[in-house]
Amino acid sequence: MARLKNKLTNATLKAAAPGKLSDGEGLWFLKREDGGAQWFLRYVAYGKRHEMGLGRYPDVSLKAARDEAEKWRAVVAAGKDAIKERDRARRKAQRNQNILSDIARDAFESRKAELKGDGTAGRWFSPLELHVLPKLGKYPVSEIDQRDIRDTLAPIWHEKADTARKALNRLSIVLRHAAALGLDVDLQATEKAKALLGKQRHVATNIPALSWQEVPAFYQSLNGGAITELALRLLILTAVRSHPLRFLHIDQISGDIWTIPAEAMKGRKGATSDFRVPLSREALSVIDQARPFARDGFLFPSLRKGVISDATMSRFMERRGMAERPHGFRSSFRDWVAETTNTPFDVSETALGHTVGGKVERAYRRTDFLEQRRALMERWAVRLTSISPGLVAFAKG
Repeated sequence: MARLKNKLTNATLKAAAPGKLSDGEGLWFLKREDGGAQWFLRYVAYGKRHEMGLGRYPDVSLKAARDEAEKWRAVVAAGKDAIKERDRARRKAQRNQNILSDIARDAFESRKAELKGDGTAGRWFSPLELHVLPKLGKYPVSEIDQRDIRDTLAPIWHEKADTARKALNRLSIVLRHAAALGLDVDLQATEKAKALLGKQRHVATNIPALSWQEVPAFYQSLNGGAITELALRLLILTAVRSHPLRFLHIDQISGDIWTIPAEAMKGRKGATSDFRVPLSREALSVIDQARPFARDGFLFPSLRKGVISDATMSRFMERRGMAERPHGFRSSFRDWVAETTNTPFDVSETALGHTVGGKVERAYRRTDFLEQRRALMERWAVRLTSISPGLVAFAKG
């Protein structure tokens, strides 16, 4: 004989005295002495009786209680414990309420050890902070899809193409981090967003650089003795990036060697050692001229505090009517090496601070070609300071 169900009516509920009333098939209505009321479902799982609360009355209506009871009866019929399944669903929902901004910052923290200076410069995080989090930061990470990402990056996809690519890359890393945390995310969302955004119209351009033939004349014109001119001279002589040069500390110089800390080097992924820069006689002369300006040990201080900025050197060149930029002197040096010397590739790349070869190869090759680079930088200095310099050949040592 089938059990009776749907025995209660709304009128019965309103008139109910304190106690329990059965609606059938395990659904019960409890009226308390204080006048409050609630629903619960009785069921048997694994040979044990359980009572599962389904909410307060009248917040949960008679119809809603029956629908909820029917759902959990199906779970029990499938051989599962309804209370445990509900708790599991709630935990999953709670995990997936983690908002993107929190997950992004957690991902950033976990990657800091891989970044230069432990990520203190903020360059890794800034594309997210500036272009993604203002719009999507408060979204639960599990709800973010390709359309959200497309709408967020569309305004900069063509106009700031490089920044947009970085933002998309960082967001992909954040989503993988979320997945590793056990959150339910779409790991393909960024790739699908990229397909929706389409091919970028922006064409990347190289930083303008003087031809190596023109560099000596510019170098020799830097004869005013100002900090900016001295910094540019040393930048050209050493072919280093502007960041380590601007933060050059007197303690980093020993004899004719300038040792740049590993964390200050860019482009040396996988390298954990400091980078030695051989200083030509001309470079040592420039350093001696700059020493009187030193403040707090830094050779190139700014007028107020800290060190000179990259923009300071760029603006100096702008005032000269030049489109070229300080970073371009590295290209000038590399072209000079390629066109006028027979310097081995590994030596010329190491002179620029680039990591050469794979991890295994680097493990067996311990040299940094210091002596060959010392000779090369001395020849570069001669080229820069000669009135009518001839081409210099680099003999293999």
